[in-house]
Amino acid sequence: MECRVLSIQSHVVRGYVGNKSATFPLQVRRTGSNVQVLGFEVDSINSVQFSNHTGYGHWKGQVLTAEELNVLYEGIKLNNVNHYDYILTGYSRDISFLETVVDIIKELKKANPSLVYVCDPVMGDQGAMYVPENLLPVYKNKVVPLADILTPNQFEAELLTGRKINTEEDAIEVMDLLHKMGPETVVLTSTDLPSKQGDQFLVALGSQKIKKPDGTNTDQKICMDIPKVDAVFVGTGDLFAALMLAWTHQHPKDLKTACEKTVSVMHHVIKRTITYANEMAGPGKRPTPAQLELRMVQSKADIENPAIVVEAKLLQKSSQ
Repeated sequence: MECRVLSIQSHVVRGYVGNKSATFPLQVRRTGSNVQVLGFEVDSINSVQFSNHTGYGHWKGQVLTAEELNVLYEGIKLNNVNHYDYILTGYSRDISFLETVVDIIKELKKANPSLVYVCDPVMGDQGAMYVPENLLPVYKNKVVPLADILTPNQFEAELLTGRKINTEEDAIEVMDLLHKMGPETVVLTSTDLPSKQGDQFLVALGSQKIKKPDGTNTDQKICMDIPKVDAVFVGTGDLFAALMLAWTHQHPKDLKTACEKTVSVMHHVIKRTITYANEMAGPGKRPTPAQLELRMVQSKADIENPAIVVEAKLLQKSSQ
């Protein structure tokens, strides 16, 4: 069956961020249990069109307004091709744009009740918001309740729940609070929790609520220790959310496997990128933003069928 994704994210001419980071990994075929799975059809709406990401010294471009977003969606609707299996959203910094996205998601979910919405609630990191603060209540009250899969970092999860994460127990509690807000699957993509494997690893956690055929609920919680890389990459969060969409589609009731494949692809892409960037920069020099653009096309084989390099540990499984 053909699977179609509507992805509403930023776009860059050069490099990989937003839709550029998500589209290619979604389009490639995947291998699962020795079966080739067709890639997704991806329809992209570009919330911005920039020359490059904003980590460079200069950038130029245009920002799509809420009205322009509406016009594009109207065109899709008039042709009766507004039928989607998945919606993927990322960075947005305008309240009216985000509320228009909410309206579109509601309409598409009404048309297809089994549509899955994957939301990366991009608001900030390391204790600082990089979107206007008035977006938080929109995410909290309107966006998150519609989401099926949510991929916040620790800071974003804390903002959404009003709870601090200092321990693994705190993280579990925060994920449960996020479940109560709507999403069945929550992945904390990065946290400041100490890894049992040492300070060269960062800890990510995930939680999935599953309804069993007999009507009872079961839940799977996992924890992963991910090797750190000493560099600043842009577009990795967008890639993570796209890969979560792809691998949860293939393993809908197995968060452990979906996360292992997602994180392993990330690891291969980042390793390839840092190796290339260091070669280009030369001995003793820090790579430039251009040299640190994700090596996406070169990682096609890993995206299709990743060697598992990060294993997820089951934290708890309980039935209700």
